[in-house]
Amino acid sequence: MSRAERLLELMQCLRRHRYPVGGAALASELGISLRTLYRDIAALQAQGARIDGEPGVGYVLRPGFMLPPLMFSEDEIEALVLGSRWVAKRADDPLAQAARNALAKIAAVLPTGLRNALDDSALLVGPDEVIAAGDQELVAIRHAIRSESKLRIRYRDLLGRTSDRVIWPFALGFFEQVRVVAAWCEHRQGYRHFRTDRIADLTVLEARYPRRRQALLKEWREIEGIAAP
Repeated sequence: MSRAERLLELMQCLRRHRYPVGGAALASELGISLRTLYRDIAALQAQGARIDGEPGVGYVLRPGFMLPPLMFSEDEIEALVLGSRWVAKRADDPLAQAARNALAKIAAVLPTGLRNALDDSALLVGPDEVIAAGDQELVAIRHAIRSESKLRIRYRDLLGRTSDRVIWPFALGFFEQVRVVAAWCEHRQGYRHFRTDRIADLTVLEARYPRRRQALLKEWREIEGIAAP
């Protein structure tokens, strides 16, 4: 691996870690010595990369540093295509269009050979069998999650009984046949999961919920035993 490739890979490693990561862990991930890592960190900082930290403490990459488009491997291209195709078939129309737009932007910066690999990917997504809520509802839920806003919903359970709830939505899960909102329920005073196809009515409230979405998500993952992606 050339030094230029190593520096790009170091940037990718730092991007994958949202919290400070120790030099030893980075060096092990890259297969280099700590001395080489320290030199590479200093070289990137000299080029303008906002890498905070120091030996023995850990490093984190702050926003604001852009590199030229990176070269994708064939496996990375197939992963992008497969994921985008899945979103295009399973998500609401705005999100599906965003996935198609993202692929178009990626294709625009790829060399011809890799662009052909993107167009000719043999990884396909199966038929759409989603029991779906309407696009308007999914867009409203995603908006509420982003803005950390409360939702008032009328929910229908498995037996057809309805109840009115105020929830704090913090995640939206796209499963093979259903979509599920993970939220804190004020009525139950606990974390609950709501299938979107059983939400008979919803309203995004102006009130924001009192805790940060990231804190709710972290606590929910710990309770459910779900590892962070």
